Amino acid sequence: MSIVVGPGCRIRLRFRLELTHGELVDETPNEGATFLYGDGNLPEAFERRLFGMAVNEHQCFDVPSEEAFGPRREENIQRIDRGRFSADIGLESGLVVSFADAQDAELPGVVIDLDAETATVDFNHPLAGKDLRFDVTILAVERVSNEIARSR
Repeated sequence: MSIVVGPGCRIRLRFRLELTHGELVDETPNEGATFLYGDGNLPEAFERRLFGMAVNEHQCFDVPSEEAFGPRREENIQRIDRGRFSADIGLESGLVVSFADAQDAELPGVVIDLDAETATVDFNHPLAGKDLRFDVTILAVERVSNEIARSR
């Protein structure tokens, strides 16, 4: 019996991630990328679709924005006093800045507008609000723990 993708597995896969209209977002090199199922490197909606796949299996599936990186939220766009930024930062539109959230985790944002007193920073994930197409081929599956498959 061959091992299939699920909890307790190390997976090597090759994938191509596109917006549903075809624009390339990301892809792995030909040799693929390796991760542990459930380690948080892929959004749960992507992992859920990999569950049960076997070596050499290929799938292409669409993931709606609500299941991928969520909708764009206006409350994630903040006007921040320019004085809160280091003077040597070189604020400009498109600059990625990083703040700490309430749990001290890194919270990146993109400067989208500037005026004399404030910088407008978008803290939405860059793929928020976008429907995605995930084209994946499983290259290897290895059981590395005895974690029991949880229902998905």
